[in-house]
Amino acid sequence: MAAGGGELKLLGTWASPFVQRVRLALHLKGLTDYEFVEEDTANKSELLLASNPVHKKVPVLLHRGNPVCESQVIVQYLDDAFPGSGAGGLLPADPYRRAVARFWATYIDANFFAAWNKSFYTASAEEKAAEMEKAWAALATIEGAFAELSEGKGFFSGEDRPGYVDVVLGGFVGSMRAYGAAVGVDVLDAGRTPLLAAWAERIAALDAAKGVIPEVERMVELSRSVNKK
Repeated sequence: MAAGGGELKLLGTWASPFVQRVRLALHLKGLTDYEFVEEDTANKSELLLASNPVHKKVPVLLHRGNPVCESQVIVQYLDDAFPGSGAGGLLPADPYRRAVARFWATYIDANFFAAWNKSFYTASAEEKAAEMEKAWAALATIEGAFAELSEGKGFFSGEDRPGYVDVVLGGFVGSMRAYGAAVGVDVLDAGRTPLLAAWAERIAALDAAKGVIPEVERMVELSRSVNKK
């Protein structure tokens, strides 16, 4: 299903997990007729700066010219603005289940990603290891949430198709795979979190993920070029 020519425009960068999160949601909703504008974060466009004057960062979704910022907010907006698109809503219809999904989405960014991201910028190997332990501890908690929420199905949604929490964590799959290839440390270790490791394979195999979750080699090459700079 198309949203209509020129109706949706996404400002982002192909390698950003938060942009990948939004693109995954768009594709799952069947909203594939959107314009993707690749931003140079070192030389941000006037459109980006005007559309997100508070944070000045991607992703930004423009819907009929109106900007929506922050990846989780954008995903929720897509569900509200296009309720009949795709196979159904990403967020559950039941208010309690919606609240639970939002809780775990917040937990993913505030606990897993925050620690993992901090590990990139620590000054010592000891600090890096400590932050990675925090990230793995958060993933262990998320593994428990998956076991409960999935109800034996393949996704956090408790259905045979992805939902909101799947999209939020799914945006990190490409980066986690690239990290393992570049650093030799598996973020999603099948020995630590077997359910999440299998879940990541299912996410990456989705038609909606094709062209959204980047190839590992491309991500690794980008990492190497950034490190050289």
